[in-house]
Amino acid sequence: MSLQKGTKSIDHNLVIADRQFGAWKGRKSAIGNFKMIKLEAAELAAKIKEDVKAEIDGGLRVCLAAVRVGDDPASAVYVRNKIRACEEVGIRSEHHALTESTSGAELLDLVASLNARDDVDGILVQLPLPRAINETAIIEAINPAKDVDGFHPVNAGKLAMGRPVFVPCTPAGIMELLDDRGVEIRGVNACVVGRSQIVGRPMAQLLLQRDATVTICHSRTRDLAAVTRTADLLVVAIGRAGFIRGEHIKPGAVVIDVGMNKVSDSDEVRALFGSEAEKRLEVVAKRGATLVGDVNPSEAAEVAGMLTPVPGGVGLLTVAMLMKNTLNAARLRRQ
Repeated sequence: MSLQKGTKSIDHNLVIADRQFGAWKGRKSAIGNFKMIKLEAAELAAKIKEDVKAEIDGGLRVCLAAVRVGDDPASAVYVRNKIRACEEVGIRSEHHALTESTSGAELLDLVASLNARDDVDGILVQLPLPRAINETAIIEAINPAKDVDGFHPVNAGKLAMGRPVFVPCTPAGIMELLDDRGVEIRGVNACVVGRSQIVGRPMAQLLLQRDATVTICHSRTRDLAAVTRTADLLVVAIGRAGFIRGEHIKPGAVVIDVGMNKVSDSDEVRALFGSEAEKRLEVVAKRGATLVGDVNPSEAAEVAGMLTPVPGGVGLLTVAMLMKNTLNAARLRRQ
């Protein structure tokens, strides 16, 4: 599906004068009546993993070593999900769970040993690391040929030059989703909110290489909404729950929400989820919190043409692309 064209522009001064979404929603008929499409990613993620599994079932042996330092609960969940995905596709995995007291030197020794092992195709060091450890030094110590996260400067440089080998999994997954849904990229105005090495910068590179006109926004961007409202394609990765609201979104835009935040306050849940708030409050009652992205879902639904849900969107593709990158590493190492 291509991006919608020819929507009426929104009067800038009118938006600035009243940023409350109730007023915005009241003017909705003046900017177009959109029926938003959810860009759910479960089927695509499953297909990517099925393709990986089919090749491994053909006889290719693949091994991923995952390294985690400390007891951060979120990191433990992320690594567990990656190990589970390995089991699903037939990739042999190793989980090196190190204590919080592990030194940088000890971690470097482990990375060096994994680099030297011929039976290990991919190395993943789960971030963030404890403050006492230099993350940059650890990332740069990984053999670029085994850097399935795509964070090593060699792989980042190749991506910037338009010769990618290993692309960070989240941006790579987003591109797969856009292509799968037939979203137009060439020539569109794309805006990436967030400039991290993990998502924002590589995302901008990928879009630029597909001939989008790309703007990167960050914490020092002036009048953020005025910039993001020009985007036909808006990618948000800032780690702030529901920060992007209806006023930030161009009518009919494709919105990719990379965020994954926990919320537990009932008033905040109601403000974020609107008519779906009661369902989310039931989740809070059972689990203590519910997940929301960096985009306010109830407000975005009134303006966006397409929106990735949280959960059920980008996160599923991140894990699937890690499997694809690991398979690619094994292929390249055997050439």
